[in-house]
Amino acid sequence: MSCVRLDPHSYADSDQPQTRAIDLALRADFQHRTLEGEVTLRFGEPGGGAIDLDTRELRIEAVTALEGAPLRYELAAGDPILGARLRVNLPDGARGLRIRYATSPTASALQWLEPPQTAGKEPFLFSQCQPIHARSLAPLQDTPRIRITVGRARFKVPSRLRTLMAAAAKGREDAGSGEAVDVFEMPQPIPSYLLAFAVGDLQQRELSARTAVWAERAVVDAAAYEFAGAEEMIRAAEQLFGPYEWDRYDILVMPPSFPYGGMENPRLTFVTPSVLAGDRSLVSVIAHEAAHAWTGNLVTNANANHFWLNEGFTVYAERRILEALEGRETSELHAAAGRHDLQVTLERFANRPQLTHLRTDLRGIDPDEAYSSVPYEKGYLLLRKLEETAGRPAWDVFLRSYLGRFRFQSITTDQFLGFLEAELPGVAAQAGALEYIDGPGVPEGAPQSRSARLEQLRRGEVEPRNPTELLVVLQSAPADPAKLRELDARWGLSQRRSLELRHNFVLLQIRAGMPEAVEAARRVLLETGRMRYLRPIYTALARRDPAAARRIYGEARAGYHNIARTVVESILDEQSDK
Repeated sequence: MSCVRLDPHSYADSDQPQTRAIDLALRADFQHRTLEGEVTLRFGEPGGGAIDLDTRELRIEAVTALEGAPLRYELAAGDPILGARLRVNLPDGARGLRIRYATSPTASALQWLEPPQTAGKEPFLFSQCQPIHARSLAPLQDTPRIRITVGRARFKVPSRLRTLMAAAAKGREDAGSGEAVDVFEMPQPIPSYLLAFAVGDLQQRELSARTAVWAERAVVDAAAYEFAGAEEMIRAAEQLFGPYEWDRYDILVMPPSFPYGGMENPRLTFVTPSVLAGDRSLVSVIAHEAAHAWTGNLVTNANANHFWLNEGFTVYAERRILEALEGRETSELHAAAGRHDLQVTLERFANRPQLTHLRTDLRGIDPDEAYSSVPYEKGYLLLRKLEETAGRPAWDVFLRSYLGRFRFQSITTDQFLGFLEAELPGVAAQAGALEYIDGPGVPEGAPQSRSARLEQLRRGEVEPRNPTELLVVLQSAPADPAKLRELDARWGLSQRRSLELRHNFVLLQIRAGMPEAVEAARRVLLETGRMRYLRPIYTALARRDPAAARRIYGEARAGYHNIARTVVESILDEQSDK
């Protein structure tokens, strides 16, 4: 049997029927930490023969045709990265199939939080399917190359809790016995990694006619204050990139264990509570996730090898939004901070330079392992170089054409380059685009952040007047104990609410060998499960004091998502092998 797999991280075969839509009917069992129910897959075109689906740690109970006839299936042994292939034999002319199943208590896409781990002291459940974790939530073709709509999703949960889904809410039904069913549909086609939901004691605050913030009761008012400018960001993005195509833009503030800064689930962005700094200094996270409505959700990378098409474009779009709202000086400060993050990543991958290319070959590599700032910040540098080469007016015309041409599609780097050459002939070659795409590190002549204020801050000629400026100063500070104590006395860095500032300061304390560094690191590592902070702090601490790193992880592990646990454990194991 021939097999045409266009995604190295999926068993999906392009010669087999392709899913066009799904239905979900699931019950959340908080006691056993499982979802039980069924998924219905509907094909774009009728087909027959074998169809290969992605699964991870799922218990398959029954597979049937849409009409109810049982179908033969085989669940293969699991691969450590890909999970287990589920092969179903379809009759000729099949338009879909239905699978009854249950998730594992250790499903990589799901985190079940006990009441003591939440602000409201109620249980909480959330999903995180990017990059390849949707297969632990449901058996499906888990590749961004195949986009699906959700005809109907039904979640049965305890009636005192509420389900939110990255989809259109269609009401709640009483299910009796203290349970209720929350109903949703998603008419726009999305890649499977954007399937997302959360269950908890959640409250809403309207921000505008099409935006709202959701959070646990204890933090919802603080979140409403922090994200009050969400509508303004969407409007600025529409001016730059065209109409917002997802109807609503709501924000859900997650528990501290959420492993990312934000996740761009359409209609319902998930964000870490670490952005609730109290001064709106970290709302660039919202600018980034809002920008994904165009770059990533509307036009999507076909697989993880082309991840920069999602994230490089989104960092570029985020900074254009910030420039429109706050001026060029602000966007340049953010770009400078991003360039610092990129340099740290390049040092981390010094022995694996292939992972510093924009177009990667991740066959046999877990995308979570390869995750870094490279597709974000190096991708941004390429797009800024293309803008500078073409000139902003011509580049902005190209951007709108690109988003229109590939609207609701998943594409590769070659498709982007082909369209770029057709629309702006010669610009890619003039900008040296392939050096960024297929070469390691940062090419010579890459764009540099420039502003008078940035230079004054770096030279210590002016005092920082906001947290972003303070971050730029901190990133250029030496790892010298006396200097760090002076900075702490002046700006109270060790006591800041902002985890962005505190984690940078902790890294400097660790590198300087300061005795208070271990306890400072411990406080951050117990406070958040965001990998942006966990990865560098555990890496630095494991090099200096591996016993302390393992001791703190043992204390903090229960509060981390499965994705974060895997990353931290790999860091600790790597250091113990040296």
